[in-house]
Amino acid sequence: MARARNKQKRKPLRRRVRRRGATRSARSVPAGALSVFAHDMRTSLTGILALGELLASSNLGERERQWASDIKTSAEHLAALTTLMVDAAKADAGSLTLQQEVFRPRRLIEALGETLAVRAQTKGLRAAVKIADGLPERLIGDAVRLRAALENLIDNAVKFTAQGSVELEARANPAGRGRAQLHCIVRDSGIGLTRAEIKRLFRPFAQASADIARRYGGAGLGLSVVKLLAKRMGGDLTVSSTPGRGSAFDFSAVLPIGPVEAQETAPTRQSAMLARRLKILCAEDNPYGRVILSTILTELGHRVDFVESGEQAVAAAARGYDAILMDVTLTGIDGLEATRRIRALGGKLGATPIIGISGHSEPGDREAALTAGMNAYLHKPLSPSMLREAITAATAASSNPR
Repeated sequence: MARARNKQKRKPLRRRVRRRGATRSARSVPAGALSVFAHDMRTSLTGILALGELLASSNLGERERQWASDIKTSAEHLAALTTLMVDAAKADAGSLTLQQEVFRPRRLIEALGETLAVRAQTKGLRAAVKIADGLPERLIGDAVRLRAALENLIDNAVKFTAQGSVELEARANPAGRGRAQLHCIVRDSGIGLTRAEIKRLFRPFAQASADIARRYGGAGLGLSVVKLLAKRMGGDLTVSSTPGRGSAFDFSAVLPIGPVEAQETAPTRQSAMLARRLKILCAEDNPYGRVILSTILTELGHRVDFVESGEQAVAAAARGYDAILMDVTLTGIDGLEATRRIRALGGKLGATPIIGISGHSEPGDREAALTAGMNAYLHKPLSPSMLREAITAATAASSNPR
């Protein structure tokens, strides 16, 4: 009888242990906590990306320049993986919402082609990129998450291919009502998949088979999130594969076609703005972020002053600057409120170009930044070329108001 009672007491304990262990996953972490983690990750990745780009453009030998380019590409890849991890938590909590911004699909695919080339080279694989002529110049959608999804497909294609090639193809078909159906296809000559393995692919935290999990590792999370993103973009993620002969993953999305911008009419003015040495104020409370921004802006030829809080940014802006880089997440008042207060200064000081910077990628962030009075809004990780273009555009517009 005593033994029977003891067994009855142990059963609930075993059930509690199983329930507790069943929720131990990356997706059990609150989406808010992962969002903060992503912000810190992207701040650090800004440094890796920026230093890699600066090194690649310096007076290095060809081999060293390639190494620097590989560093830059790796940072971009890590940023995409960070986005996927946060999205997994948001999807689990039902809070995943996509951004709606104008982007250039050709430019995005070309950047992914660089990623593919670097990763393929490390395994001795051939890499190819095909971009159809009919690809729209601009589309409206979530370019950050689109890139993260395609980075994951490229990563898998390279990982599961020992010899041969990996190819990225992009094309688009008319979808009616001012929209286009974008297809991004990643093909490889790798291990391939059986029908049974394909059925398991899109289950969260599941690999195609136990043997594949042992041989290649991985959490088995990426493809489930990639398929979810495709669905949310009005498309799908499909796969065709032959064991031993490779696979083809087709990520499709139905996106509005973006507006066609007029040709630049004053290239000489733009060139002059690029060459101009500016006095720039940076509001950044992360010490590492300040070091990196100082390196980038100094290398671009500008003079830079730093403040650590929103209140300090407002006080410093009253002294007069050519442009302000404003981190949205600051101690004290945030970057949005600091921007509103600077605009309230009025006159020339109140019209200083302000470029928002954030490691978050929440829906409505860009709209909130522009509504607060920012001239542009950038996501981390930042590259020197990205900053240069944003500063040039903002200062050129302010000096030549319509």
